[in-house]
Amino acid sequence: MKIERINLYHIRMDLRSPFETSFGRIHTRDCILIEGFCDGIVGYGECAADRDPGYSYETSLTAWHILRDFLIPSVLNKDIRNIPEFLKNIQSIRGHPMAKAGLEMVYWDLIGKIENRPIKGLIGGTYEKIKVGVSIGIQETPKQLVDTVNQYLSQGYARIKIKIKPGRDVGDTGAVRKAFPNIMLQVDANSAYTLETAENLLPLDNLDLLLIEQPLSEDDLWDHRQIQKQFKTPICLDESITSPRHARQAIEMEACKIINIKPGRVGGISQAIKIHNIAHTFDIPVWCGGMLETGVGRAANLSLSSLRGFTLPADISATERYYEEDITLQTFHLNQDSTIDVPTGPGLGIEVVPEAIKRATLDTLTIH
Repeated sequence: MKIERINLYHIRMDLRSPFETSFGRIHTRDCILIEGFCDGIVGYGECAADRDPGYSYETSLTAWHILRDFLIPSVLNKDIRNIPEFLKNIQSIRGHPMAKAGLEMVYWDLIGKIENRPIKGLIGGTYEKIKVGVSIGIQETPKQLVDTVNQYLSQGYARIKIKIKPGRDVGDTGAVRKAFPNIMLQVDANSAYTLETAENLLPLDNLDLLLIEQPLSEDDLWDHRQIQKQFKTPICLDESITSPRHARQAIEMEACKIINIKPGRVGGISQAIKIHNIAHTFDIPVWCGGMLETGVGRAANLSLSSLRGFTLPADISATERYYEEDITLQTFHLNQDSTIDVPTGPGLGIEVVPEAIKRATLDTLTIH
């Protein structure tokens, strides 16, 4: 299998509503759509790196550079039959997991289309429907947050995640728990606290949360161990887990009790599977996080979540949750039981809408 041509599209899409985390508020979302051509078959991938280096050091422009100058030249016009061979060809390139994940996704899509199998079938997935929840950004007031939670509960979401930051943590979470005493509720700090200030979160232990996600620095494991010893609520690591090795180390040092797996953050579906397997060996629950992906990346996340070890609700909401206009023909709908169906078509199981891509594209590049 040789990819003879790749198109890159730098895309910027309008969110239906602003999304605020501890590192800022966004109204649009950037990504890179990757289109690979192989013997008349077209495969797609999504690099989830955004415009700004908030969640990650990678940005859409740094990923564009790494894809154009290093990753794509490493694989273009080379006979690559499977994912291990793809990984071997890019192994000399350090870091940049989001860029790698986007290009790897193209190969997963192509392999699935060539073999006429969905990615779920390629990776041994079992679930046909994925339990999902919704992630809610920081709102103007606790009352507005409660109202927003109520809106999503009325739509059928059974699990709610709220973003927190210093000054908008215990009060906001307590307001939601008081209004909805029986819902599945979790919080996400996106590295907003230090070892000292995280003590302010101790009252969260009394609110029956599913988990507290990434309270400390994005590159920290050891201090999270110290925090986990103080909390009965499970600490979940997100940004700190960038590889299977980090996942193993975090589990062995008891830095967390749950892991959020995002394929883009860890370098692709292949690395996400390895983390899933490690966690499963240690009986550590995992769930699939989201990075406001388009329908392309969302299809990949749903496929990954079909693996048996993904036991907690994913951050993969319905298509209507995200964008004014998505770029895929397929839309993902929330079922009455707070699940979304796993794609069953070959590869990612999606078709892109060229006109929608054109409207969202800031820049394009063709590499032969």
